[in-house]
Amino acid sequence: MFPSRDMAMASPSSIFSAYASMTASIMLLRSITNDLIPQPIRGYLINTFRYFFKPRSNTLTLIIQEYSSGIARNHLYDAAEVYLSTKITPQNERLSVSKTPKEKKLSLRLEKGEELVDWFDGVKLNWNLICSEFEKGNGSYDHSRNSSTRTEKKYFELSFEKKHKEMVVETYLPFVIDKEKEMKDEERVLKMHTLNTFYGHGGFMWDSINLDHPSTFETVAMEAEMKNHIMEDLNRFLRRREFYRKAGRAWKRGYLLYGPPGTGKSSLIAAMANYLKFDIYDLQLDNLVTDSDLRKLLLATANRSILVIEDIDCSVDLPGRRHGDGRKQPNVQLSLCGLLNFIDGLWSSCGDERIIILTTNHKERLDPALLRPGRMDMHINMSYCSYHGFKVLASNYLGISWDHHLFGEIEGLIEGTHITPAQVAEELMKSEDAEVALQGFLKVLKRKKMEGDVSENDGSDKTELNQSKSSKVGCKQKRPVCISKRKNSTGTQRRTRARTLQ
Repeated sequence: MFPSRDMAMASPSSIFSAYASMTASIMLLRSITNDLIPQPIRGYLINTFRYFFKPRSNTLTLIIQEYSSGIARNHLYDAAEVYLSTKITPQNERLSVSKTPKEKKLSLRLEKGEELVDWFDGVKLNWNLICSEFEKGNGSYDHSRNSSTRTEKKYFELSFEKKHKEMVVETYLPFVIDKEKEMKDEERVLKMHTLNTFYGHGGFMWDSINLDHPSTFETVAMEAEMKNHIMEDLNRFLRRREFYRKAGRAWKRGYLLYGPPGTGKSSLIAAMANYLKFDIYDLQLDNLVTDSDLRKLLLATANRSILVIEDIDCSVDLPGRRHGDGRKQPNVQLSLCGLLNFIDGLWSSCGDERIIILTTNHKERLDPALLRPGRMDMHINMSYCSYHGFKVLASNYLGISWDHHLFGEIEGLIEGTHITPAQVAEELMKSEDAEVALQGFLKVLKRKKMEGDVSENDGSDKTELNQSKSSKVGCKQKRPVCISKRKNSTGTQRRTRARTLQ
C-alpha cells in the first residue's frame, strides 16, 4: 500500500486505515467466493492447498494389533511383546512384572503407554504400547448377561524414518519373530488353556495356567512297543511339514484314546505335550452354543498346540442337545457337521502343527463319521494294566528297578485281571515300604480273582455291563442332558454306585 520509503514516515492512523481497507477487501472477496463457488468445490480447493503447503513428516508408523482379522491372534504382536522384554532400559517408568513357579526369574513386560527405543543396523525404531477400552455388544445367546461388556484393545505403534520401510518390513520384523521363537524354545513353560466364562475380544477368549503335569512316556504305564510307536508317529508328524503342504493337507494329526476309566488317557495326553513341548487347549463343548463359536475358538488357538475333547461320547448330544425329557434345548445350534468341519474341514487348516485328541470310555458309541480315516489318524486302546505296566508303576511309586521276589506271583495274576493303572497306583501309594505295598497289592489281585473280575470269557460280559453302567452314571453326573429319564429304582441304584465310585 505504501512505498517502503514512506512507510517509516507513515502515521499510525494511516497504517490502521490501510489495514481496515485490506480487511474489508478480503471479506468482500470471501463473500463473493462463497456466493459463486459451491461448497464441495471450495472444500476440494482448501484440501488441495493444505496438501501442498502442510509440513511434510519423514516418519512412518506401523500399527501391530493384538488380534488380526478381528478374532485371530496376531503372532507378530506376541513376538514383539516377548522381544521387547529384553530391551527394557532404566528409562522405562512403568512395567508389568510376573513370575510362575517354573520360571527361574521375574518376567518383565511393557505396561500400557510405555515407549521404548530399539536400534537395528544403525536405524532408530520407536515402540509404543497403546491400550484402550471400548464397549462391545454381547452377541451370545445368554440373555442373563449384560447387553455390552468393556473390552481392552491393545496394539503396538512402531515408528521410524520412511526411507527404512523396506528394511523394517523385510528384515527387522522377521528378526523379531525369529528371536521370540528362539527365546520361547529356550525357556518354554507349557500352558493349559481353558475357555473363559466371560466373553472377551471376538466373543471368546482362552485363559491359561502353567501345565505342571510331570507325566512323560517313561512314566506312563503302557507297553514299551506301543509307547515307541506313538513317539515315532509324533516325530514323523513334526518333520513332515513340507509333505503335508505338498499333499494338500492341513498340518494336523488326530488321535482317539479309548478304554475304561482310569487307564491313563489324561496321563498320556500330558506325556505327549511334554514330549512335543506343545500347549494344551481343553475344549468343553458344553460351553459352546453354535458352530460359529467353535470356529472362533479354533482361530484363537496358537500353533504347536494340542486340542483335547475329553469324553466325547458324553460331552454333547451332537444331533441336537436335549433336555432329560427329550426336548431340544433352545438356541443350541452346535452340530456334528460343525465338529467334523472343525476336525477335518476347511476350518481345520487355519493353523499349523496341531494335534487333536478325542477321548472316550466307549468307542462303540461314537458316530462312525468321527472315526473315518483322515479324522482320527491313530486309534490308541488304553486297556487294563499289564505286567509291564505294573513294573513301570512299581518303579514310579516304590523306586523298584529290579525284580522283586513277589513279581512272579503278581505276573501270574495281573494278566488275567481287570485292574486299571489308577487302581494299581492307589494300592502302591498306601505304604512307602515296598514289601508292605506289594503284599497289599497281591491281596487285591487275589480278591479280584476270587470275585471273578477277570478278562476271560466267563467274566467279560459281567465286567462290560458294569463298565457300561458306570459310564452312564459318569455322563449323568457330568452333563445331565446326556441321559434320558429312568425309573426311580434305577436312579437310586445309580446314585448309590456314583457314591461308591467317588
